[in-house]
Amino acid sequence: MAPRLAAEFFGTLWLVLGGCGSAILAASFPGVGIGLLGVSFAFGLTVLTMAYAIGHVSGCHLNPAVTCGLVAAGRFKAGEAVPYIVVQVLGAIAGAGILYLIATGKPGFELGGFASNGYGDHSIGRYSLQAGLVCEVVMTFFFLIVILGATHGKAPAGFAPIAIGLCLTLIHLISIPVTQTSVNPARSTGPALFVGGWALEQLWLFWVAPIAGAVIAGIVSRTLWPNEGEVGGDGR
Repeated sequence: MAPRLAAEFFGTLWLVLGGCGSAILAASFPGVGIGLLGVSFAFGLTVLTMAYAIGHVSGCHLNPAVTCGLVAAGRFKAGEAVPYIVVQVLGAIAGAGILYLIATGKPGFELGGFASNGYGDHSIGRYSLQAGLVCEVVMTFFFLIVILGATHGKAPAGFAPIAIGLCLTLIHLISIPVTQTSVNPARSTGPALFVGGWALEQLWLFWVAPIAGAVIAGIVSRTLWPNEGEVGGDGR
């Protein structure tokens, strides 16, 4: 279990450092900013690279919603979900902490939203709570459908990380204006702890909605792929 938990910790750290880091450090950098498109690809690339690096160790969940969705699908042992979720959150906090140390090294740095997820006045597009809820549930639902389909025993071998990484990229392209894109409670928790205030007050949505979407996808997958049984703790 120890290597798997370590893999989930470092993988989630990398996701927050790479994805949120691109948003905070590079998205609007004068003259060479990567913008929404670049941030979307950054999140996708963190998952793609880690899926190849640690997928064979821990299954590369990096996300409490993914872990819960896999449990609902019968593809992960329920008794191992809590340790996974704990280290994912700790990894996200560590990633946000490293990012904070880097970001504050620039004179005049202002914390701002620090890539936190939000709705209403704290949504980039000023989208409502209802819009954020629907968006997060639906996006996470399809993220899990892609994960479960791409990692199915009958899917083409070796291509799952590409499909999953590109799916996360597409999700960000759609939903950054709505909620700054969560689909991952751990990713939301790390930055929110540094921002405090409104970010912590709205954090509940980015736990409830992604997990709900993931669990629904896990249940639906039992109809789509009825012959895929319970798997080992590594998620394979």
